[in-house]
Amino acid sequence: QIQLVESGGGLVQAGGSLRLSCVASAPTFMTYAMGWFRQVPGKDREFVAGISWNGDNTYYIESVKGRFTISRETARNSVYLQMNRLKPEDSAVYYCAVASMAYALGNDIDEYDYWGQGTQVTVSS
Repeated sequence: QIQLVESGGGLVQAGGSLRLSCVASAPTFMTYAMGWFRQVPGKDREFVAGISWNGDNTYYIESVKGRFTISRETARNSVYLQMNRLKPEDSAVYYCAVASMAYALGNDIDEYDYWGQGTQVTVSS
């Protein structure tokens, strides 16, 4: 059983920054691709960013490219999402996710099969 715990959400003004963190309780964390998704009420969950099992490949949706950075720290079983130049439309509940198929690249949203409880990000205008 894989458990994920996110932290780092909050309220920030437009143009500000937040850093989301996710710790995974998974003995083979180093073989998993990791990702961040977000969801607003009434809409489907949206893929935001993914990182391959070895950290060599990262993927972003167009709207966050150049502003968000996903990274991972294997020694801490952690993945991060640095969010800069935040916009009100970035407001959502952000979820950390794992693609538990070993050695996944992280670019196939259908491979993500474990989720955290989510952390709220609110960007005021």
